[in-house]
Amino acid sequence: MRSLVAVALLGLSTSLAAQTNYDTVQVRAVQLSPGLHVLFGAGGNIGVSSGPDGTFIIDDQFAPLTPKIVAAIKTITDKPVKFVVNTHFHGDHTGGNENFGNSGAVIVAHENVRKRMSSEQFIAAMNSRVPAAPHAALPVVTFTEAITIHLNGDSIVIMHVSPAHTDGDVVVHFLKANAIHMGDAFNNTGLPFIDRSSGGTSAGIISSADLVYGMSNAQTKIVPGHGQITDRIRLKAWRDAVFAVRERVILEVRSGKTIEAVLALTFSAEYEKQWPGGHERFIRTVYDEVSKR
Repeated sequence: MRSLVAVALLGLSTSLAAQTNYDTVQVRAVQLSPGLHVLFGAGGNIGVSSGPDGTFIIDDQFAPLTPKIVAAIKTITDKPVKFVVNTHFHGDHTGGNENFGNSGAVIVAHENVRKRMSSEQFIAAMNSRVPAAPHAALPVVTFTEAITIHLNGDSIVIMHVSPAHTDGDVVVHFLKANAIHMGDAFNNTGLPFIDRSSGGTSAGIISSADLVYGMSNAQTKIVPGHGQITDRIRLKAWRDAVFAVRERVILEVRSGKTIEAVLALTFSAEYEKQWPGGHERFIRTVYDEVSKR
């Protein structure tokens, strides 16, 4: 069984930050529709809405990349970033917050993101302590369920989902553009990383995918936290793979197998070609989640 192909696939901010040579990172823009783009660099995929009302971005990767991110945005629009939405609190999605906050952008996130960023966090899966963020990096606008921003001719619905990757995950739905940014509730490169110590759950990953599938149609462009832009067909296939592996782990836990015995069954191997990352970690997480329930 392939276990962990690359830290970048899993959105694990502390290790990825330590291993990244930011000088070599290239930030490139891909257009989803007029006025809506995705930036790929190092860390979580960045959504960019541009138009006469200003610029709105979803996540901002790592602080050292802010100049490259700004340069990429300037190839799209000359208007400054007005809003930053964080899909969750991990540093590969919020590392640029302080820079954008100091430049005048309003940072928006679920209330749990501000709570976690306001104090030191321990990510058990990485055995890593994350210090409290600077004041300028903290979300200024928070919400509990959902909030809508009307900008650039679109209604942008930012919706909290069941605890999935963390307890502060949101998906961002561009109603007119028919596009949905899922943050790390969807990892299009591998099986999901679930940060249990930050409130994440495997059941929430599945229900989040179900929610977005129900909100989408055949033309909807779906942006994962990591990996390429895709559609609801691939999202559904990923969800079904996650569900199948999770159900098998639950079955083996109930039969009394040890984690080593479960891993030896290699039952997730059939999904490794399409989603190569994070298999061992996901199985271990579900095993721990179910056995300690």
